[in-house]
Formats: sequence, C-alpha cells, structure tokens
Amino acid sequence: MAPPMTQIMHKQVSQLFKAACLAELEALKPGNVHIFADGHGMTVNHFIQSAEAVAKVIALPDLTLGQRILHSVQATQKAVACNTNLGIILLCAPLVHAALMVNDDQLLNQDDLLSRLKYVLQHTTIDDANLTFEAIKLAKPAGLGTVNEHDVQQPADCTLLQAMQTAAWRDTIAAQYNNNFDAIFNLALPILQTSAEDKNPAWLTTQVYLTFLAIFPDSHLVRKYGEAIASDIQHQAKEHLTIFNISGNPKLYQAKLLAWDNEMKQKQLNPGTSADLTVASLFVHAFTQLLKQNDD
Repeated sequence: MAPPMTQIMHKQVSQLFKAACLAELEALKPGNVHIFADGHGMTVNHFIQSAEAVAKVIALPDLTLGQRILHSVQATQKAVACNTNLGIILLCAPLVHAALMVNDDQLLNQDDLLSRLKYVLQHTTIDDANLTFEAIKLAKPAGLGTVNEHDVQQPADCTLLQAMQTAAWRDTIAAQYNNNFDAIFNLALPILQTSAEDKNPAWLTTQVYLTFLAIFPDSHLVRKYGEAIASDIQHQAKEHLTIFNISGNPKLYQAKLLAWDNEMKQKQLNPGTSADLTVASLFVHAFTQLLKQNDD
C-alpha cells in the first residue's frame, strides 16, 4: 500500500526547506556567508549542518507552530552551537505549517497556500509565543536588547501574532507576520517566477537578496549598528541592484559585488535579515513549483 499523501508531503516539504537553505548559500550575497566567502566567525559548513539538522524536525507531523520553531532552534544549537538561522526558522516555520495543512486527497495551490498561511498566523496562541520566546533566548541573536512590551525575557501575555505585530515597525521578519508575508509573495516570488528562464538560479538568488537589501533597512544591521549604518547599506544596495539588473551578464559584475562583500565583512556588517527573507522566498518558490508539477 502506498503511503498517505500527508506522509509524502512531510518528506517533500522537509527536502524543499533544506534545498532552499543550500541554494541561498550558493549565491553571492554581499556581507553574508556564501560559497564565495565565509564571514562573521561562521563558515558555509555551519549553515549546511544547520540546514540538515532543521530539515529533520521543522516539517514533522503533529507539531504546533511554536514547537516547530523551538525544535528547529534546538536542533541548530545541537548541530553548530551558534545562531545561523533564527530568522530563517521564524519565517519558514509558518510557511511549513501552512504547506502541511493538506488532506490525504487534496493538494494545495498557490492561492490556498497564502490563505492557509493567513489562517496559521491568525490562529497563533500564547503557547506559540512562549515557545518562540524560548527559542529566541536560546539562539541569542545579536542586538536583541529589551523592549517595553512583549519582551522575550518575560512570559508571554499575548499570542505570537500579537507579539510580532508589536515588533513589526522595527523588524522586517515580524512585519511578515503582520502583513501575511507580503515581501515574500508580492516582491520576491514574482522575480523568481518571471526571471527563472533568463538567469542562472544562483544569480537570481543574488537579485532577490539585493532587492530585499535595497527596499528594507536590514533589521539585523539596525539592531547591531543603528539606523544610519543600515540606511547607508540600503543606499549602496540600491546602486548595486540597479547596475546588476541592467547587466547583460551578471558574472561581469561579480568582482564589484565581491569587493563590496569584503568591505562589509571587514566592518563586521552582516545583512542577515535580507538573507533570511531570501531563503523563505526560495522555499515558497520551490513549493509552488511542486504544486504546479502535481497539477500537471
């Protein structure tokens, strides 16, 4: 007897998550860790190990959203003992949760995925918030600090969605919870869907990363170094993205991007949030491609 569709989906979603993490590493992402250059005390291998560890738990059946997040962070800490992917987990766990909301005889389409993601976000609980707060404390992201409302150092008194809504003005990842992942579905996904035939996948990933970096002041940079530095990097990203987009051969612009990459790493500037958004975008794109294949 063939395994039920739900069992197949859990395995497929896990594989797609891991593939998205690895694909992001293959792209040149100035300031971030990638196959062209390590940085910030971390290596590509740290991220590969993290992806493999999280892929084993993030799509397990019968988990709450908070459990997906906490188990994934725990797996990362056990594998590499550092924070390589908190933002990735916070973004991808709700997407995974939505992707797995499938009956044995019913597959999602892209519109269903978005509507079910909205359902997942609107039905988060206080327990989800507490487990996520525990995960954040375990990961110890740089520049976390304390806040007056819904501080992760205190027991949660609101749902996870409410906590993210409170933080949305200062954190692009939290903002995705507040706007139903608008940046993923309406900014990055169209780039990945319309340009896939024109560019090497790794360069397409670079384009998505630069787009995020050009449009949003990177939250990780803001937390660690302040708005002025994040704004300066955003301005530089706009200039690089403009040239990159009009370049007939992105490889000819590689040296300039590598020079910028080295400059940021010398200053310990890591646009980590932009990289996290990129992974989530790659996951959604891969999942929608899977849906199209199943429809065919």
